[in-house]
Amino acid sequence: MLYQHKATQVTSGAPDETQNLRELARFYPYPDTLDRPFVRANMVASVDGASSVQGRSGGLGGPGDRAIFRLLRGLADVVVVGARTALTEGYRQPRRDEAFGAMRADRGQPPAPTLALISTSLSIDPDYPPLADPATVVLTCSDAPEQRRRALTDRGATVVDCGSEAVRIGRVLDHLAALGLPRVLCEGGPSLLGAVVAENLLDELCLTTSPTIVAGNTARIVTAAALPELAQMRPGHLLSDDDGYVYTRWTRAS
Repeated sequence: MLYQHKATQVTSGAPDETQNLRELARFYPYPDTLDRPFVRANMVASVDGASSVQGRSGGLGGPGDRAIFRLLRGLADVVVVGARTALTEGYRQPRRDEAFGAMRADRGQPPAPTLALISTSLSIDPDYPPLADPATVVLTCSDAPEQRRRALTDRGATVVDCGSEAVRIGRVLDHLAALGLPRVLCEGGPSLLGAVVAENLLDELCLTTSPTIVAGNTARIVTAAALPELAQMRPGHLLSDDDGYVYTRWTRAS
């Protein structure tokens, strides 16, 4: 049986942008009760499945996509991202967003989400600005190069092992839960999302489809070995904007 879903408009730069974001928030609820971390991923792809343009996902985005990006951060306890993606995309420490201040306070959340960087190699410049924030955490594995580990910790970075030969996402989530951060927003890149999917820990995928075709051999939003069984998802909603972008929310089928 086929169902027709009416698209809802996403706007950005509206006269009352705060009100617009709060109205959009009703489309992206976290579960009311969390007895374990809930993992939501936010990714962007072209119509033909490319996850970036010239190595950066930002080349696929638009104003509406940036509004969704801001919204999802405003709802999350922690932003989890691969260190390489964070460096390539120019990430900085998430900041307090007044549009969500009251909502976060009511839920007992900190003013801004924590930044968690995932890195097996610890190839991170010790002077990378977010490392100076005591809330930032680098999640790695015990086999990571000791010299790079010391370079980061000597500059005050918090480095935590979540695996031996590689970072295990399950252990990452255990650590975040111990910190009181159950609302997890994974912002990629494709290798990190692949690790989440491989461990069957993805609860929800928020996917922006850019109205573009990239072609070439650009990676998809998930980079991982083929799964032994398909990971089944079901559509939660479909939104659109005047620029032709489509925003879908997919939830775990079981």
